[in-house]
This record gives sequence, C-alpha cells and structure tokens, in this order.
Amino acid sequence: MHSVYGLKSSFQKLLAPLARGLFSLGVTANQMTVAAAVASVGYGLALGLCPQSRVLWLCLPLFLFARMAMNALDGMLARTYGQASRYGAFLNELCDIASDAALILGFWGLGAALPAAVFAVTAGLAEAAGLGAQAICGVRRYDGPFGKSDRAAAMGIAGCLVGLGFDDAILVRSFLWLCAGGALYTCGRRVQAALKDQP
Repeated sequence: MHSVYGLKSSFQKLLAPLARGLFSLGVTANQMTVAAAVASVGYGLALGLCPQSRVLWLCLPLFLFARMAMNALDGMLARTYGQASRYGAFLNELCDIASDAALILGFWGLGAALPAAVFAVTAGLAEAAGLGAQAICGVRRYDGPFGKSDRAAAMGIAGCLVGLGFDDAILVRSFLWLCAGGALYTCGRRVQAALKDQP
C-alpha cells in the first residue's frame, strides 16, 4: 500500500551534501538521533502548554519536515560513514517512538487528551510491530498506510489547520481518533506481513 515512506530514497539523495558536511564537522549519527528527540519533546511540550499559539501550530509542518530530515541524516551518517552500531540501532528506535509520542501528545491542550493518548499508544504499537517483524523474519517492516512519515504528514496538515483557526475540539478529537485507527490498522498489516514472510 502506498506510503510517504516510499519517497525516502529521493529525500536522502537531496540530503547527501548535508550529511557530508555534518560528518566533516564531526557530528555523529547518535548525536543527530538525540538532537531530534530532544527537539521533538520540547516542541510537543510547547504545543501542549501553549495551545493558543497560532505560530507554534503553523510552524509544526516545518518542524516535522526538519525532524524527518534529521532522522534521515542519522541513518545516512550511520551507514555511509561507518557509524552504525547496535547501541545506535536501539537509540534510534527508542528516540523515534518517544518523539512521536511527545508530538502527538502536544494536541492534548486542545481538549483532546484521551484521543491524543490513544493515538500515541497506537503509533507506538505500529512501530513495535515493525520491530517485531525484524525479530521474526529479519526484516524491519515500514508498511503503510499510516507509518511514521504518513503520521507526520497528517499531523503537519492538522497543525496548519489549527493555526488557521480550525481548532474546534470536536474536529481535533475526530482527527486524532481517525489517526489512532489508521495507526492500529497499520500495526495489523505489519503483523500480517511478518507472519506471512516468516521462514
């Protein structure tokens, strides 16, 4: 099924010069991973504590794009410049899940605490299913239709709409419940694919 994740290779080609520059400055993959997580937690907290800030919501798509770039760069630094490690693999997965949860929970300030919490949990389950697939058949699953990149795109659009004044609590809660359902469905697809492909 189609997913924004399919654009990853093209995105990485655009970032290749930046990766070279970061490597020449001594930046490591793990540093990039932690920086993206810290920034995500900070932005999520800012959204939750200042839900009336139009600027924060309007800038959410830009932040999510920057976070996606940082996530791509940490992988490029690890693979291209010999920085891959088992510790880095753990750090990458844990920081990604924590970052997703922090940004999703930023919506709680709009009167949507419960659906935001459920969406954060189902997003984590989708990533856990992808990791479980790796344990079962040796391949990390990134299947859509609502993987990490797709969730980021949906949240970016939602942030724009909230920033433009479409912040009715019922609309926000409905959006989050829909996203939670999409993440749960994605979790199920990844489990199915892993069971089908197991040796």
